[in-house]
This record gives sequence, structure tokens and C-alpha cells, in this order.
Amino acid sequence: MSYVAALLPVAVYIIVVYKLDSFSLVSVKSLIFLVSSGIAAALVCFGLFSLTGRIMPEKISDYFNPIMEEVVKGIPLFYLARQKKTVFFIDSVICGAALGGGFSILENIFYLVLGEQFGIGTVLFRGLEVALIHMGCSAVISVALMFSVRIAERFKSGLSVKKGDTVMAVFLLIVAPSVHVLHNSLHAEPIKQFIIVFGILAVLLIWLYQYDVDMIHRWLDRGLDKQVSFLMSVKEGQLGNTKTGKYLLSVKENFPQDVFFDIICYVQLYVELSVAAKSRFMMRETGMSLPLNESDKELYLSQYAEFKSLERNLGKTAKMTIAPIVKFYPADSKSLDDLLEECRK
Repeated sequence: MSYVAALLPVAVYIIVVYKLDSFSLVSVKSLIFLVSSGIAAALVCFGLFSLTGRIMPEKISDYFNPIMEEVVKGIPLFYLARQKKTVFFIDSVICGAALGGGFSILENIFYLVLGEQFGIGTVLFRGLEVALIHMGCSAVISVALMFSVRIAERFKSGLSVKKGDTVMAVFLLIVAPSVHVLHNSLHAEPIKQFIIVFGILAVLLIWLYQYDVDMIHRWLDRGLDKQVSFLMSVKEGQLGNTKTGKYLLSVKENFPQDVFFDIICYVQLYVELSVAAKSRFMMRETGMSLPLNESDKELYLSQYAEFKSLERNLGKTAKMTIAPIVKFYPADSKSLDDLLEECRK
């Protein structure tokens, strides 16, 4: 019964956080993988602390251990961000919380096996607190790493980097382990300590969630109208009616006619796939996502195959010329991957 009481809060937390994913960004399979990764991270930390505990005073451990726990948990989260598996605030929060939940599962079990015997109420409350601190801090770390990868990619691409994004990433990377250290070093009354930690994490995560909603809608709105206008201008043979079309016409003389035709086709396919991917994403948001019919699936897959074929055939000069237009940000890549995966089912 004690084990059930210790693990129940973790399961509740994970389910609640997962239900926040109205966009279906994280699959159940990914969630299971993340919880397992959290358990593995707890094993690594347990072995590490078994060694450091022999030479490190308990007072220093209160500061060292939580920082190392966040570093170890951050490794798989950094991998997910680097592979563009987490590209929005909400999927970063979900992945971080799931991994932190796995970590707290094993920590609670260790506590029951190696610790003193306590009543069901104490075990339940401690399980609630441990799950909160690990899931909350890991969620914040996950968001910070997603920001860091995004900033690094923009910097490498020569694109502008907002100072606010950099400040946000650094702030989150500092505040998450700081809250964990505060939790381990307070040694206050359990209820008071829980309220303090819960208050800090709740305010932080609610703020991040609201920012996520705003960011998603800005991403959906960014360029969508321009992309639709460009498609209309291509179909009507009036490229000069849009800024994108004017830019393409300005470089027309730099390429042979057949190459310029391939460039127009390549950009058109990019825009069509981007609009389709964003449209499917918006439909999932509103709960109106109906299954794609077979003809649409075949259309999108054939468009993508043609898009990749043209990409291989275009020379370096052509690719550099259209680079300002054909830009796949992490969110764009994620939505396109989701669309293609849906088509292949």
C-alpha cells in the first residue's frame, strides 16, 4: 500500500500534464520512453551519489546533488531538443515533466526500501512533493534547452537572435536547479516547503504555458497569409504581386530558363507543403482533425518526393539564392514531419 501511495501522485501528475497537450505533439510511445529515461537517470544519480556521499559533507550535498540531478536529467532532454523533437513550449514541458516523473518514481521506491517506515499519509505527501520538484524543474530545463538549440540554429544560419530569447534561456537554466537546491536546503516544515516550491513552479509554468499559446499562434500566423498569396499569384501567373514573387523575378536573369523553372516549382512545393502542414496543425488545435483521405495522402507524399528530388538537382547557387524563402524553422519541420507520418499510415 505504501508503494501505491508513493507512486500515485507521479501517475496523476504525468496524466494531467499530458492532457495539456491539445495539439497531440507527444505520443504515448514517446511518453513511455521519457519515463523510462527518467528511471535510468535516477539509477545513474544513485550510483554517483553513492560515491560522492563518502567524501562529501551532507551540507554540501544539499547543493551538489540537486544540481547534478538536473544535469543528468538534462542530457536526454538536450538530445530531444537537438533532434527537434521538442520545438514548442508545451511539448518541451510535457517531455521534461515525463522524464522528471520517471526519476521521482525510482527515487520514491528507493526512499521506501532504504528509508524509515512512515504512515500512508506521510508517504503520499512525500510522493506528491518529490514528483512536483522533479517534474517541475525538468520541465523548465526542457524549455530552456529548446530555447538554447533554437538560438544556436538561428545564429549558425546568420539570422537575427532576439535578446529576450537568450535572456529567457539563461534565466530558465539558472532558476530550475536553484529551485531544486532551495527545496533540498530549506529543511522547513513539509507543508510550508511544499507550498513555497509549488507556488514558484506553478507561477513559472503557468507563465510559460500562456507564452506557449501566444507563440504557437504567432507561428501559425507568421507568413501563412503571405504563403497563400504567393500560391494564388503563381496559379494566376502574376508573380510580381507578392514580395516573394518580386524577389524571384529579380534573380531570374541569373539562371537558365529551365533552372529558374525548377526554382519556381521548388518554392511552390515548399509553400504548398508548409500551408498543408500548418492547416493540419490548426485543425488538431480546434479538435476538427478528420482523417486524411487516400487521395490527399498520395498528393502530399508525391509533392514531398518531388520537392526532395528538385532539392537534390538544384545547384549550390540556386539553393543560396532561395535560402531566404525556403526556411524550415523547428516548428515547420515538426509540423511537416507530422503531416508526412499521418500520410504514411
